[in-house]
Amino acid sequence: MLQELSIRDFAIISELDIQFGKGFNILTGETGAGKSIILDAVSLILGGRADAGNIRAGQSKALVEATFSLTSEAKDALKIIFEEHELDDEDQADEIMISRELRDSGRNVCRINGSTTKTTVLREVGDVLIGIHGQGEHLSLLRPKSHLPLLDSYAGLTEIQQALAKDVRNLRKLEAEQKNLKENQEAIARRQEMLAHQVEEISTAALEADEDETLRQERTKLANVESLMRSSAEAQSLLSGIESSDGEIISVSDMLGQATAAMLALAKLDDSQQELSNRLEAAMAEVDDIGATIRQYQEGLEHDPKRLTTVEERLDLINQLKRKYGPTIADVIKNGESAAVELTKLENSDKRLEELDGLIEQGLRRIGRQAKQLSAKRKKAGEKLAGVVESELGDLKMTAQFKVDFSQEEDPAGIYVDDQRLAFDRNGFDKVEFLISSNPGEPLKPMVKVASGGETARIMLALKTALAKVDSTPTLIFDEIDQGIGGRIGAVVGEKLWSLSGKSGHQVICVTHLPQMAGFGDVHFKVRKAEENGRTTTAVTRLEHNERIEELAEMLGVKDDLGKVNARSLLQEAKKVKG
Repeated sequence: MLQELSIRDFAIISELDIQFGKGFNILTGETGAGKSIILDAVSLILGGRADAGNIRAGQSKALVEATFSLTSEAKDALKIIFEEHELDDEDQADEIMISRELRDSGRNVCRINGSTTKTTVLREVGDVLIGIHGQGEHLSLLRPKSHLPLLDSYAGLTEIQQALAKDVRNLRKLEAEQKNLKENQEAIARRQEMLAHQVEEISTAALEADEDETLRQERTKLANVESLMRSSAEAQSLLSGIESSDGEIISVSDMLGQATAAMLALAKLDDSQQELSNRLEAAMAEVDDIGATIRQYQEGLEHDPKRLTTVEERLDLINQLKRKYGPTIADVIKNGESAAVELTKLENSDKRLEELDGLIEQGLRRIGRQAKQLSAKRKKAGEKLAGVVESELGDLKMTAQFKVDFSQEEDPAGIYVDDQRLAFDRNGFDKVEFLISSNPGEPLKPMVKVASGGETARIMLALKTALAKVDSTPTLIFDEIDQGIGGRIGAVVGEKLWSLSGKSGHQVICVTHLPQMAGFGDVHFKVRKAEENGRTTTAVTRLEHNERIEELAEMLGVKDDLGKVNARSLLQEAKKVKG
């Protein structure tokens, strides 16, 4: 239940606090006094569109806050929303506070129990707490596409319909994939050919990681073999020995051997030279090893033009592949693997098409069974709704025949329903339209063709009354539902709205210009323009008994004693009905 609404610097409202009561709350006042602004503020905290233009002139921000008491059903519904969005539910408190702040920068801040949240969350929470029924529904009610959701809501079939809608969405995805595959067969064939060439070209090359670097080193060696032979021979000859002036061959090893022997003799006489002797001995061993290695290297050198050609051709191939699929060998190999995977998928496209055909066929049959069951429940509920609406219309002094009409269309590509194939959408195969005959003996026709403005308002009220009885939303707001309704049935409409708060347990808030309706209010607020510091603002006063009499007299257009007598009569008649 909406307990309190606080509005600051919103439109022409400077500062306003309203404490709503249980039962049937009435808001009355002259046109332009600000009744619609109050409802706009309520819509704002429920996630409605924010407009910085609604900030009171001369102010930088506007603020709307509302406090709600929670029913057990509302607590359960909000707990799910709070858990999903990681909001603090304050250990299932019995109240919730919602606020929304508009700033002239265009930014708006939403809070639930003081925690900042998103507008989308406000909408989810708002759907649990309040249902607003405005004048626009008079027109929307005339559009057949609005009738099926109303019927599903009345029958409690919304969850079943949403489950069906989910299956339909999944089926549409499969159909889109199937269509894409069929439409792109030529492109797929071209892609397959290109990928096959890539895979063949890369796999045939049998590349190895860092192979190009190894080959470049080998190419350098093969291309410079003569220089390598010459340099290694020179080094070997110097290490192996050179001929002295007297014809003796002296090698570096021999001379190191002689020097080592001398150092050994020196070290025996002087211990301080032992380390130097050891180093010289190690150097002689290292030189011997180097000489052996050079000999081995020299023996392995050979002039091989064929191998050089092979290496250069291999490097050319690798460079070509790197330019096309590189820049590195690793990239080439990776691209080859990716192409092979994609090629496998494309080669299996025919198999996927067959698989999709099967999945789509299964989906069409499954959805057909679901839609048939849903349709049967709708038709049963439609008969019940028709009876309830006719009864409600009778109470509203409108003798009418009401029917929920069902139709469907055949479609050779549609879902399977018995021996038919029917067109379908997320709602199933049912096409639902409310038909009415407001004059005895006249055939049933779509409401848009037969209903006057006043009749449409009464039909909407009858439907909303029927729906409210199965609606768990704690607070229902009706904005000028009396549009098109005369004073003669105003009291009946007022009784209907009051009964929603009494029999159905809702809190009902209604903006009205009809005194006959206002007389049924449990709590009556007067909305008026006031002047504050030289500026116009909106003020709201909760009326007591005598003040209500004066307000009702004004609404009747008679301010003298006779008007007050009539106003008292309205209140007395309402009191009798309310018991």
